[in-house]
Amino acid sequence: MNRSVERQIITEALAKMGPHVPATRIWGRAPSATGDMGAEGNVWAGDVHDVAVHIATALYVRLGERPLSPLAEADEAKRRRDIGAEVGALTAGYARLTSAPWYPARPGDLVLIAYELAGEFPPFGEAYAVEAGQHKGMLSLRLLHASANGGQPVEGVAGVFAVEDALDPLSEPWMEAGPHRLTIVRDGRPVHIGGAW
Repeated sequence: MNRSVERQIITEALAKMGPHVPATRIWGRAPSATGDMGAEGNVWAGDVHDVAVHIATALYVRLGERPLSPLAEADEAKRRRDIGAEVGALTAGYARLTSAPWYPARPGDLVLIAYELAGEFPPFGEAYAVEAGQHKGMLSLRLLHASANGGQPVEGVAGVFAVEDALDPLSEPWMEAGPHRLTIVRDGRPVHIGGAW
């Protein structure tokens, strides 16, 4: 299950802490070896979003949840013969994409996909570039690189999400690979970090 809603709630709660609202950084004091909370050198600071990701990741990994792509969630519902949950998983997955503050994709965006070990396939990663399509209003997703095991090329499975002239080149990797496997970079800054899940 995607935990972006819970992560957002944690982020909002942290942003409301302290005298400056909304807070962008959180400061704290770690206890010294003698238990003195005011000891110098024990001050730490963290970005609100980073602290929220840390909390949410620690919580849900500890609970043993394994994230699924929206398509995998729908497949599980289909196996249970729950048509409502099946349609709900697909609708909610696409809604999470289209409601993201960075959506829609733009030419120049980089899409990184990290896959874990699956059967005979080793863990590997792919990098795609979003580019302007040949027709007005269309975008393409071009494979830039795919590798596993310290840079070894991946044969036969790389580039499955490459597409030319699509209205929404991110919908297929978002729905099939899952938002938890995607990192999207715009203008050198990550706007979606899925690896935390």
